[in-house]
Amino acid sequence: MRSFASDNNSGVHPLVMEALSRANDNHALGYGDDRWTEEAVAKIKETFTPDCEPLFVFNGTGSNIVALQLMVRSYHSIICAETAHIYVDECGSPVKSTGAQIRPVFTPDGKLTPELIQPYLHGFGDHHHSQPGAIYLSQCTEMGTIYTVDELKAITTLAHQYGMRVHMDGARIANACATLNVSLRALTVDCGIDVLSFGGTKNGLMMGECVIVFDPSLKAEARFIRKQSAQLASKMRYLSCQFTAYLTNDLWLKNAARANAMAKRLYEDLKTVPGVCFTQKAESNQLFLSMPREVIDKLLQSYFFYFWNEEANEVRLVTSFDTTDEDIDRFMEILHS
Repeated sequence: MRSFASDNNSGVHPLVMEALSRANDNHALGYGDDRWTEEAVAKIKETFTPDCEPLFVFNGTGSNIVALQLMVRSYHSIICAETAHIYVDECGSPVKSTGAQIRPVFTPDGKLTPELIQPYLHGFGDHHHSQPGAIYLSQCTEMGTIYTVDELKAITTLAHQYGMRVHMDGARIANACATLNVSLRALTVDCGIDVLSFGGTKNGLMMGECVIVFDPSLKAEARFIRKQSAQLASKMRYLSCQFTAYLTNDLWLKNAARANAMAKRLYEDLKTVPGVCFTQKAESNQLFLSMPREVIDKLLQSYFFYFWNEEANEVRLVTSFDTTDEDIDRFMEILHS
């Protein structure tokens, strides 16, 4: 069944599937001591910076847990948007794994700003209070919005002034790069991000993410944290080989640009329909909109998608690298009918 529910529902890109098939040849040493992982690490260092430490993990929640455990201790607090994945959609695992307190911040569009963060930067040195230790950002945000380079630099500059670190959840970072027309390095290393969860599952990979450590002081513990977090794959080659394919010939960017283009086309078609009201800017491959409930119920009979705020009749539509013009045409036909 085709859907606009999530880019997690899309398939695996053929070039990634070919890479998996090639990695399935004969035996190979486990836990990352194989040539496929060596190639993938080299590709990531070439893309971001030679000084980074890439750690392949099983999934997005696992990557966030590993990253945050590196950055904070149990007496710290983690500042994030109220809509952040670590606060809403990870079943409390970041709190359980780090012991740290999460401080959610209300934002109208899912984006933190220095002005929104500043009121939470107090109590430093007071042993009665959790110490602000890290800022968590999603790029793209859970609302489909995108941080610009200047916005990211303003946040990391503020954090570093207070001795804090910044973690970027890059589950959809490729879509942000495609929109802004900038490189992966420009949105991470050059902005002062300390640790990145580099995602690809939503953009053509079968599974797996990569925690990329940029802060040199965090590298020594990184591999131990990954193992202790049950995120060290024995057959690592099946995770790592996908990233080599992903970063070759800009496959990551082509896939994201396709998903964004399909979202833009869907946005242009939907905004002409009476009763449709967009609730967030259409900047990536996620669209947030409201429409009459009876229309939503009819659409759900043919296309699956999620409510974002059911009380407000607000839904989220997500396009993928394999979304087709026919998908959109059919969706609009049902809507008009």
